[in-house]
Amino acid sequence: MALVPATSQFAPEVWVALAALLGLAVGSFLNVVIHRLPRMLEREWQRQCAALSGQEPGPEPAYNLFVPRSSCPQCGHAIRWYENIPLLSFALLKGRCAACAQPIGWRYPLVEAVSALFAGYCVWHFGPTAQAAAASLLLWALLALAMIDLDTHLLPDRITQPLVWGGLLANWQGVFVPLADALIGAVAGYLALWTVYHAFRLATGKEGMGYGDFKLLAALGAWLGWQKLPLIVLASSLMGAVFGLLLIGLAGHDHARPIPFGPWLALGGALALLWGDGLLRLYLGA
Repeated sequence: MALVPATSQFAPEVWVALAALLGLAVGSFLNVVIHRLPRMLEREWQRQCAALSGQEPGPEPAYNLFVPRSSCPQCGHAIRWYENIPLLSFALLKGRCAACAQPIGWRYPLVEAVSALFAGYCVWHFGPTAQAAAASLLLWALLALAMIDLDTHLLPDRITQPLVWGGLLANWQGVFVPLADALIGAVAGYLALWTVYHAFRLATGKEGMGYGDFKLLAALGAWLGWQKLPLIVLASSLMGAVFGLLLIGLAGHDHARPIPFGPWLALGGALALLWGDGLLRLYLGA
């Protein structure tokens, strides 16, 4: 399903460049989501705990994805618009705060660059179509979830649950797979990890993963269909296992400390989205 007329005079490279520019802007917003959403949830949980204990929560300044303005975590300097231009401002400021000269984390330009790369590649891969737009939205959400999980070991419902419905709505018109395959994928994705979780808990008395992982795999099933679930689970498990072994062997990571699985599920989902059909053909020798 094309988003632009077939007679458009723009060369494919122009659409890729425009998508990448949009991706830069989205990446800047994703940095806000990654930083603020866990803190917003923590504040909400604190208010709920206070209410349950009969305490009257005091007034708090507004804190959401838009208020207050972004500021330097070191000195509190309010970031001006020209200090917040994706990638460019980081380069011009030489990676340092304009007020206190403290280093700015490399994560911020990295998220912006990856977000732009995702959008540009989707338009190059799918063309300027509904598939490219939907794929970009999915990859942006996966990027945010992966970074949040790395920071907090959380996969917030505020992203995973809308992602499930988003996949079903996208496939209502068969953007990636027929709706029936998407519905089965959502159910099978959730039940697959739910079963593994409870089997592991019964066998060891420990929890091997969180419920957010179930919801993320359900979302990937809703977007990509049940046929891609084995590839996603296999790829994410292999990558996670290799990374975990390297972390323990080379960095002395405590094997008792949990390693978040969400980033690997997200990466497995991205691989399945962009190259899943080719990987399956390669695996099956077709």
